[in-house]
Amino acid sequence: MLPARRNPITLETADGLKLVAELALPESAAPKATLICVHPLPTHGGMMDSHVFRKAAWRLPALADTAVLRFNTRGTESQQGRSEGEFDGGVGERFDVAAAVEYAEFAELPNPWLVGWSFGTDLTLKYGLEPGVAGAVLMSPPLRYSTEEDLARWAADGRPLLALIPENDDYLQYPEARERFAAVPQAEVVEISGGGHLWVGKAEEALDRIVARVLPGSGPLPREWDGPMERGDTSAYADKTVAAFGGFLPKPERD
Repeated sequence: MLPARRNPITLETADGLKLVAELALPESAAPKATLICVHPLPTHGGMMDSHVFRKAAWRLPALADTAVLRFNTRGTESQQGRSEGEFDGGVGERFDVAAAVEYAEFAELPNPWLVGWSFGTDLTLKYGLEPGVAGAVLMSPPLRYSTEEDLARWAADGRPLLALIPENDDYLQYPEARERFAAVPQAEVVEISGGGHLWVGKAEEALDRIVARVLPGSGPLPREWDGPMERGDTSAYADKTVAAFGGFLPKPERD
C-alpha cells in the first residue's frame, strides 16, 4: 500500500441512506483526476474492496496523482462496514451513484470519471450521465441491466466511454461488444488479451488503461517503487476465493 491520505467517509443518498465509502488522495500533491469506482454485483461478492478497485486506491494516488473514491452500494458489506439499505436490483442504486458524484463535486475533486466493473458498468450506463462527470470506463460490461436506451443516451450526450473487454469474459466478449457499443459512436472498445471477467492477473493492465484514458499521456504505471509503503490489510478476505470478492454475475443461460 503506497502513501496516500486515506479517509473513511459517509455518502448520503437522496432517499435517506448512509453509504460506507473511502476517499484516497495523493499524499501531498493536488490530484489531477478522480476515479469514482462502482463495484461488481454485491449479491455475488462485489464490493468496494473488489481487488482491482482496492489496488487502485492503494496505488494510484502515489503513482498517478489520482484521487480514488470507493463506496459500497446500498446493503453491501466489506471490511470497511455495511452500507444502509438493501440491494435493489439496479433501481434504487441510482441514488448511490448520484451520491458519489455529488460528493466529488462538493469536495471539488477534479476531472471525475466513473469506473464501473460488471454490475457497476450497468449502473454507470444507466445513471452515470450526471453533471460534472467527465466520462466513464467500463470493465467487463455484461449489458445485463442496462438497455439500448441507455446506450442511446450516452451516444447523444457525447461524453467519452471506454469499454475494456477481457478476451475470455463469461458474459460479453469482444465481437459482440463491438456490435453492441457501435450504438455509441464515441465509445472505444478494447479487447484485453487473455483476461477474464474477474481480471485475475490483469489488474495492472486495467489500471494502466484507466489512467491512460483519464490522464492522456500518462502510463503505463511504474512497476517499481523505492519510497515508503505499508502492508495492506486483506485478512478479512483470507478465507474467501477470488470469486467471492470479484463479483461474478449468475452464469449466463446457454441454448
